[in-house]
Amino acid sequence: MSDAKDDVQDAGFDDWLDAAEDGEAYYFECPDGHGSLPPRRVCPECGATDLEQQPVPETGEIATFTVTHVPTPAFEDDAPYATAIADFGPVRITGQVVGIDPETVGNGLEVEIDVTVSETTDERVVSFRPT
Repeated sequence: MSDAKDDVQDAGFDDWLDAAEDGEAYYFECPDGHGSLPPRRVCPECGATDLEQQPVPETGEIATFTVTHVPTPAFEDDAPYATAIADFGPVRITGQVVGIDPETVGNGLEVEIDVTVSETTDERVVSFRPT
């Protein structure tokens, strides 16, 4: 990875990853209780702009997943892997399931947010670890 790439920051996403790594993942909540993840500054459900930062619940539950055996080149060294969407209260988060055989991942699996590094790209990725 080049030094120039190391200096590039995605302000909303990288800030969120930093918080998640510190165990302080957050979401934004509008006055109507809709949740969304940064870098959003407008509620995607109702258009409200008065958003308040809230902590993401410590655990979530996998709602759906897929296991990839033949990946794109960007994840070739990570395969096979499971990608899941997990419900964390008012927000759904997409991540790679780690710490478990991908073939044993299932809907309803309780997970916590983790941040791991892709074996292929050496970049941080949102991950879920079974509790």
